[in-house]
Amino acid sequence: MSSLYIHIPFCSSKCPYCDFYSQVGTLEQIDEYVNFLNLNTEILKQGTSSPQPFDTIFFGGGTPSLLSVPQIERILNTIQKTFGIKENVEISLEANPGTVNLEKLQGYRQAGINRLSLGIQSLNDKNLQVLGRIHNVHHAHESIDAARSAGFDNLNLDLMFALPNQDLTGLKQEIRTLLSFAPEHISLYGLTFEEGTDFSAQLQSGKLSSCEESLYAEQYNLLHEKLAAAGYDHYEISNFASLDRRCHHNQIYWQRESCLAIGVGSHSFIGEGWGERWHIPADLKLYKSSLLHGENPAELLETYDHQDAMKEFVYLALRTRDGINLNKFKQLFNLSIDQAFPIALKKTGKYLHTDNNHYNFRLNGWLLYDHLISRFL
Repeated sequence: MSSLYIHIPFCSSKCPYCDFYSQVGTLEQIDEYVNFLNLNTEILKQGTSSPQPFDTIFFGGGTPSLLSVPQIERILNTIQKTFGIKENVEISLEANPGTVNLEKLQGYRQAGINRLSLGIQSLNDKNLQVLGRIHNVHHAHESIDAARSAGFDNLNLDLMFALPNQDLTGLKQEIRTLLSFAPEHISLYGLTFEEGTDFSAQLQSGKLSSCEESLYAEQYNLLHEKLAAAGYDHYEISNFASLDRRCHHNQIYWQRESCLAIGVGSHSFIGEGWGERWHIPADLKLYKSSLLHGENPAELLETYDHQDAMKEFVYLALRTRDGINLNKFKQLFNLSIDQAFPIALKKTGKYLHTDNNHYNFRLNGWLLYDHLISRFL
């Protein structure tokens, strides 16, 4: 498969928990940025060996739904002219309630966006205020209804848990409301206090407290239980999908396949050899300067050797319910996983589930994922 990630670094306001590269932008800045994205695409094509039409395209951010319909059309038209777009392509766009309406969503759908990811984050107004979101629960309901009316039949809803003062009773109510919308896909994120964010500063000053580990585990287990009972496939640590609605683009990441990227702050992976990771520095001024000089703004971040590639393969695969395909591992690396990681496998054995020539973690392993995966790294 051939995939493209597009980073939109603009937001209406900066959320206090977010450590992604983003900034508040004017309409003029956003329109200028679209022109640079198109130039980025053209320069990227020149330096790509054997470019292929894209099977997946993902608009991430930031808040991609700040872009107008004509701006989305301009970007997709440039991609079509340079690389090409497959007929059965999955094109995802992240959107925030409060930045979209029915007319805009209809335009996105007609432009070719066929998978919408709404960052509702919570279905409780007090939680949304704590999170610094610009929308309320009513806006979330309106956005979901508008998405359905616009023809989106592949809808993801983002929900956060382990929030300050969030208890199991409140979370149960949010889950009931979430399931009433019957989204095709659900992404769940436990709140983390990332260094450099406002939330991290509030944690250190004592204004906020983090969720206790035991409550975190209870909430995660509750989410799994309720969503699995509703028919969702818990196919990755943080992601659930109804039948045949897994996110194809994200699976490219977890399967360690190539994905190109454009936009300031974006990352790409080239799967040739043992693999290379590239990134475009999170510096809008430098980004524009490089492109105006006809240069690819991406810089080499990491080149993998045989051992590094095996480690990352395991790290990514064990995030998923499919886990590590033992035959594929041996075919790729000319070693069995038992030969490559004998000590790590022995230490982690009681958490690894073996099924049809695969190793994977179940819920108890995912809850300890960072600790367990460190044994392979």
